[in-house]
Amino acid sequence: MHSVVLSPGSPLPCDSLSVFVYRDLDGGALVREQPIFTTRAHVFQIDPSTKKNWVPASKQAVTVSYFYDVTRNSYRIISVDGAKVIINSTITPNMTFTKTSQKFGQWADSRANTVFGLGFSSEQQLTKFAEKFQEVKEAARLARDKSQEKTETSSNHSQASSVNGTDDEKASHVGPADTHLKSENDKLKIALTQSAANVKKWEVELQTLRESNARLTAALQESAASVEQWKRQFSLCREENDRLRNKIDELEEQCSEINREKERNTQLKQRIEELESEVREKETELNDLRKQSEIIPQLMSECEYVSEKLEAAERDNQNLEGKVRSLKTDIEESKYRQRHLKVELKSFLEVLDAKIDGLHDFRRGLSKLGADS
Repeated sequence: MHSVVLSPGSPLPCDSLSVFVYRDLDGGALVREQPIFTTRAHVFQIDPSTKKNWVPASKQAVTVSYFYDVTRNSYRIISVDGAKVIINSTITPNMTFTKTSQKFGQWADSRANTVFGLGFSSEQQLTKFAEKFQEVKEAARLARDKSQEKTETSSNHSQASSVNGTDDEKASHVGPADTHLKSENDKLKIALTQSAANVKKWEVELQTLRESNARLTAALQESAASVEQWKRQFSLCREENDRLRNKIDELEEQCSEINREKERNTQLKQRIEELESEVREKETELNDLRKQSEIIPQLMSECEYVSEKLEAAERDNQNLEGKVRSLKTDIEESKYRQRHLKVELKSFLEVLDAKIDGLHDFRRGLSKLGADS
């Protein structure tokens, strides 16, 4: 853990340190502030011109901590972004932390003449920060009340001492002048002795501070050298990372090309299998055609035989058609003769009927002749 001596109340400009160190107002011993609560949030400040819009104080989420000063018995909210102090707010009992949304809260600092805003990543973090603010505010109020009580008590003691000093002065005026001068001389000797002791103490303290500053300067230079070295290493790592990324991209492209080749090979294999299957089917058909070609002569002979039979059948059919036509002619002639015979038969029957009627008449005449005779 590092520590740097600063002016009273000024924070250390480095968010990686967890202790703030400064010299007390009376030039006494070094004082340390310890963090009692730490979180991360986006920091905003109210726009001083409009008093309405929020201006981002940090480009990203930064560490925001509550610090407790044991010597002063006070609390501060401190946030550092790199080497820049963006929040240095001493909490007083009059301050109020307000939640304006589920993840955003704000408070006004009259000493800094601004309004700070914090944007959290979750509602739970905002709730914890607000609860801690209320707790620290209550502690600040209790500290103020105790300080007021101590002030009133010391004021009463100072008044009593003033009265006692006045009585002593009256007594000294009453005594001899030599006694007064001797007492004054003794006081001066004591003051001179204390002053010499204070000078030695301050010389030792000054030497200690010089040595501490020298060590801190060396550490700072070493840290700066380390930072430069880390920057170079980071640059080399970034270049190596970029090179590896490019190599990975090339390998991924090659893998993609290989995968595409595999897909094409798979498609070609499937096409080859389909063609082989078609070739086998064509060979089967060819074998069937070859078998059929072997029976073609037999089929040709059977076809010729069938053709001859068909021709014979056609000739027989023609003969039969001729006979049918002749039979039709005979039938027509027969029908004609029948009609003619019918006509002749009818005329013959008519003649026969006439003859029969004549015979009946002749028979009746014979009958009459027989009866007459």
